[in-house]
Amino acid sequence: MMPYRVPFHIQVNRIFMRPVFRAIFRVLGNINIVGREHVPFGKPYVIAMNHISIFDPPLLVSFWPETAEIVGAADVFSKKGQGPLLRMYGVIPVHRGEYDRYLLETMLMILRSGRPMAIAPEGGRSHEPAMRRALPGIGYLIEHEQVPILPVGLFGTTEDFWQRARRGERPKLEMRIGRPIHFPVQIQKGAERREVRQQNADLVMRHIAGLLPEEYHGYYAGQAIIQPS
Repeated sequence: MMPYRVPFHIQVNRIFMRPVFRAIFRVLGNINIVGREHVPFGKPYVIAMNHISIFDPPLLVSFWPETAEIVGAADVFSKKGQGPLLRMYGVIPVHRGEYDRYLLETMLMILRSGRPMAIAPEGGRSHEPAMRRALPGIGYLIEHEQVPILPVGLFGTTEDFWQRARRGERPKLEMRIGRPIHFPVQIQKGAERREVRQQNADLVMRHIAGLLPEEYHGYYAGQAIIQPS
């Protein structure tokens, strides 16, 4: 498998885009980042985040301590305001609900090239704080690559954020980075393997829930895993 290379023009775009978005978020909101010490710098890992609104991905990638690749829904690329920004950053499109071998190979290529990658296990925006059940995609990555999974809880990024910010409220936006989760090598076959993929995806979400207020737990209410501080 060939190493993953970010095109030069995308690298240049990111140099400008990340600080610009950081500045915009700092003007509009009250930003708090917790858990930077848990990031395994210079190594491959998967960032697994909850996904409420369009504000989550730019918040995460602009304040993340390293430059991360990110996977986003393909249908957003057709939207006038968001599509050009996704292309400028080099977001990798995913067609939700479809098996995409090229996408899976690209994600594995990113990790095998030693780069961090961010995904939303829910497969798209929930449009409300309560989390939906994860799709098994992250379980596939866990099965094929022995890299740590970093659970990340984002809150304050509700869809009314822009309206509140325009009124000068400066809503609180927080990103909580949990400790890395390590999974054993998967040896199951067939239906059992598919079941384990979903179980692992759910386990990641339970760790994310443990970083969030109870009203964000949604499907994972009563199942949150609180990591030691």
